[in-house]
Amino acid sequence: MAGTRGRGARAGGVPRTPQRPRNDPRQYDDLADEWWRPDGAFAALHWLAAARAAAVPRPREPGALLVDVGCGAGLLAPHLSGRGFRHVGVDLTASALTRARDAGVEVVQGDAARLPLGDAAAEVVVAGEILEHVGDLASTVAECCRILAPGGTLVVDTIAGNPLARLVVGRVQERLPGGPPPRIHDPALFVSPRRLRVLCNAHGVRLRTHALTVHPLDYLRFLVDRRRPVRMRPGGAPLTVYQAIGWRPAESHSYG
Repeated sequence: MAGTRGRGARAGGVPRTPQRPRNDPRQYDDLADEWWRPDGAFAALHWLAAARAAAVPRPREPGALLVDVGCGAGLLAPHLSGRGFRHVGVDLTASALTRARDAGVEVVQGDAARLPLGDAAAEVVVAGEILEHVGDLASTVAECCRILAPGGTLVVDTIAGNPLARLVVGRVQERLPGGPPPRIHDPALFVSPRRLRVLCNAHGVRLRTHALTVHPLDYLRFLVDRRRPVRMRPGGAPLTVYQAIGWRPAESHSYG
């Protein structure tokens, strides 16, 4: 019923919203005012945005295009400020795009499986916490690769498709401070690193993967002061949340 707390909600963590089916995009409208709260429902997305930005290389030229697929409210923007990119964000959720525009992102409303951009348009493509939400993974990955220019970099973070990740991220972390909002994920859509590598390789993008794990001391400090950021450490086997970094060789012309 509208106005009731979803089952499994964390006390004091997520505002009362209608209970939705898992992975229902309407949840982002329900939680629209939470995007920029460092202690809010999307706290972990702030931590992941910092880790994502750390993997973005310097632009080869000022004004190089960086396309932020599934940009949400533009949480990547503060981390790119002053780095010389033209930051374009693509998302389906209008309420999130309004907030991304306010953060300085050039926004485009569109579907990740049909990106409204030309072949080889972007020097950098980032897809943060989006692949585990899409219904057509193969098309979404193909589109991210299609718009990536030769010599360009793809930066992804997502959730591994294995029983451990489905338990830890899809169930346990929903009940912890800083974890994802209840029912925001459908664990059936989580993405195995191997499948992601195969899909990217089919479109001429070479990929390596590693885990992203919470710095434990930072998390303890976050429990005391919910406005403190938490560092995500790269490295190790990609068992739950992981980062993937891909490159299209400079001589490549495989966009399809």
